[in-house]
Amino acid sequence: MRHIAIIGSGPAGYYTAEACQKQFGDQVSIDIIDRLPVPYGLIRFGVAPDHQSIKAVSQRYEQVSLNPNVRFVGNITVGGEVTVAELIALYDAVILATGAPVDRPLGILGGDLPGVIGSAAFVGWYNGHPDFAGLNPPLDCEGAVVIGNGNVALDVTRILAKAPAEFVGSDIVAHAFEALGNSAIRRVTMVGRRGPHEMQMTPKELGELGHLQRAVPHVDPADLPPVEADAALEPGQRKAMGHLRGFVSLAQDKEVAIDFDFFAKPVAIEGDGRVERLIVERTRPIGDGQVEGTGETYAIPCGLVVSCIGYRTPPIPGVPYDESAGRFANSEGRVPVDGGNLYAVGWARRGPTGTIGTNRPDGYKIAEEIAADHPAPANKAGGKGLDALLAERGADKVSFADWQKIEAAETARARDGAPREKFVVVADMLAARGA
Repeated sequence: MRHIAIIGSGPAGYYTAEACQKQFGDQVSIDIIDRLPVPYGLIRFGVAPDHQSIKAVSQRYEQVSLNPNVRFVGNITVGGEVTVAELIALYDAVILATGAPVDRPLGILGGDLPGVIGSAAFVGWYNGHPDFAGLNPPLDCEGAVVIGNGNVALDVTRILAKAPAEFVGSDIVAHAFEALGNSAIRRVTMVGRRGPHEMQMTPKELGELGHLQRAVPHVDPADLPPVEADAALEPGQRKAMGHLRGFVSLAQDKEVAIDFDFFAKPVAIEGDGRVERLIVERTRPIGDGQVEGTGETYAIPCGLVVSCIGYRTPPIPGVPYDESAGRFANSEGRVPVDGGNLYAVGWARRGPTGTIGTNRPDGYKIAEEIAADHPAPANKAGGKGLDALLAERGADKVSFADWQKIEAAETARARDGAPREKFVVVADMLAARGA
């Protein structure tokens, strides 16, 4: 029997487990290890709560987990209850699928002021991640700034701008729903240092901004390139540009304004003890999608700044790490360690790029590499060895059956119209196993 450990239960982890099932059939035993008692990673904690159709992919992952040769081993921290070196000794292959859940630093003066929040933290707050349940973002201000021109910035902006009634059918957690319902924010400014042609927003999500109950987007027509310039774009980008051009003519008659501020580079955040304004420098295009500063600066009043400029994979003791790229050091997914049985997949391998679906071919590639590198099992202890080690250390591991009890308890306590009410405290998740 071939034994494989996958560290991380998000899309990259589950697609890789699926790939290993198909590669090795019933001659493989797979343990999916996660530090939280609940699976699905980015699907549970990263996808916007009002995008339930995207979250439905977890049903595919559930089918993987229900296979008898796959185990979910939750509530176990690699680098805590067990080390990577110990896993390497126990399994034929160990695959790092931890994603990139840490915010990239903003890196400007005042970036550490209270009221400056990274998107991983802010998204984790409204999605019920235990690490960020107590975040308490300042929503008592009139203005908020979202830095970034990608889909995460778009999600954050939409969540800040929505009316409470628009969250019906979502799984936004109770503490965030209540706080957003009482929010004083009336203007959300999306800041990007480049222009509309360089934004990384998918058209479907961008188009949603034009149909919000209490909020309306605004684009300065001076920021838009000539219509004929859109012809060189990919179809999705052209459609997104169509939405932006349509926003220009929308009546500005709703209580919340969403301003697109292109060609604006954040240079400093100012305030007396908390965020009060963002200082930006006007930029201008210089060709090939690049911009340069003009020296002209201005202030955007705000009490909240959410930085959506990218993520990093957190290091794990004993694993080679690429500081410049913010991910594990690897060559085509192979992480250089003695034994040659450590791999990285998904964002942990390539950095935070691509969509959820991008992780599927990535997982299949790693499964093929494992088969080529280790054509025969090495007669290792696998899951039995892990169980013995964890029992010796008094670790409280969570099974997939335990997760199903937690999920049932969340469904039972859901508000009207919500699919579930997530537990946001690990102790509450563990207690729900007895439900």
